[in-house]
This record gives sequence, C-alpha cells and structure tokens, in this order.
Amino acid sequence: MNDQTRINFYASRPEPCGYLEGRQSISAFANPYVDMDADTYNNLILFGFRRSGGYLYRPHCPDCTACISLRVRVEDHRLSRNDRKNLRRNADLSVQIAPAKFFEEHYELYRRYIDTRHADGSMANPSRADYHRFLICDWAETRFVEFRQGRRLLGVAVTDVTESGLSAVYTFFDPELGERSLGHFAILSQIAMAREQGYPYLYLGYWIEGCDKMRYKARYRPAEIFVNDQWVELDSRDR
Repeated sequence: MNDQTRINFYASRPEPCGYLEGRQSISAFANPYVDMDADTYNNLILFGFRRSGGYLYRPHCPDCTACISLRVRVEDHRLSRNDRKNLRRNADLSVQIAPAKFFEEHYELYRRYIDTRHADGSMANPSRADYHRFLICDWAETRFVEFRQGRRLLGVAVTDVTESGLSAVYTFFDPELGERSLGHFAILSQIAMAREQGYPYLYLGYWIEGCDKMRYKARYRPAEIFVNDQWVELDSRDR
C-alpha cells in the first residue's frame, strides 16, 4: 500500500456480545478489499486495532466502551511469585518457532481446544478452512510459537511481529492440562521473546475489567491501555 492510498472503514452488523451478557457488539474494520501490508498494520495497531485472519478491526459499540486495548511494557516487566511458579511448573517445555502455515498437528490441537473451551460458541467445530481463515495471513509477519514436551505439542501461541512490538493474536493448548496454566506460560514466553528481540511492547488485545474471561490481562505489569485515542498507564493494582 502506498502513502496515497486511503483506507475506508466499515461497521459490522450488531451481534450478541461474547463477553458481556445482554449487550450487542459492533466492530469497525478496515476495507478488506484494499491491499494491506505490515506498515499499515503497525499504524493501526497503535490505534487499538487487532488482526483476525486478514481483517483489521476494533470494537465500535455506540453505547459501550468496555473493550480496551492493552499492551505490556516488556522492558519493565517483573515476574510475580505466581509467574515464577508457572515457569517452574513448565520448565520441562521447549519453546520453538514454526512457520506461519497450516500444519495438521496444529489444527488438531486447535480443534480439540475450541471444542472443549468454546463448544457453545460461534467458533465450535472448526473446519480446516475456519482455522486457516482465522489465524493465517499472507501480509502479516506471523510466528507460530510452539510449546513442546519432547516431541509432544502442548500449545501454540500465534504471534504477529509489528514495528512497535509483538502482538498475541491467539493461543490454544491441550485442554486436558489445566494444571500447567499454559495460557499464562504463553504470555510470559512472549514477553520474554519481545524483550530479548528488542521490542518495547507485547499487545494482548482487548481487556474488559468487568469480564472474568478478559480480566486476567491486567495481571501483566506495567501495562498501558488505549483510552481517548492515547496510550496511558494502567492504574497500579494488586497482582
């Protein structure tokens, strides 16, 4: 995309909110027919946008502002007691980078995760095409971060690389290993990866303070949230 290209934005149709009961959700998304590129992605992520497949979107609900973009300032992040406990629990795992393409092994783990954790939602019973459409994108620089115990695949963190930081797109893992807290381990691993590679931030997507599913993101400090078109420090709280 060149500097003269203008991006139009559209609003999705209202649909039931997946996070706050009794509310409708609407998203603003960039014109999907414009050729997207990494530079545009980086510019939009700075304004609170996220990637889903080849779409860039952010919440645009007229009567609700509960969804707030959150990013972790990785250089200043310090491990809590719970973080260190999680790392010890998963010390037997290796962290490996795989190409951002379709692997049957990844898909089978994703399908089991979705059908266990989200069996009653719109993502249930995903096909291979659903998986590809949601996570793989030809214009983004994406890494599939694998967590393995020996040769056994336990989890995958789909992570985008942008100029301003890494973006945690989606994580899925073995749903039978709840005691490992692999979602927590994936975030700690991505924070460490961002720091080692010199990226200032890890973007964690949307934080919703009043939603149990999303409240955990405020655990990772220091964090910044995108409010009134600017990034501001998240107030200090007990971790």
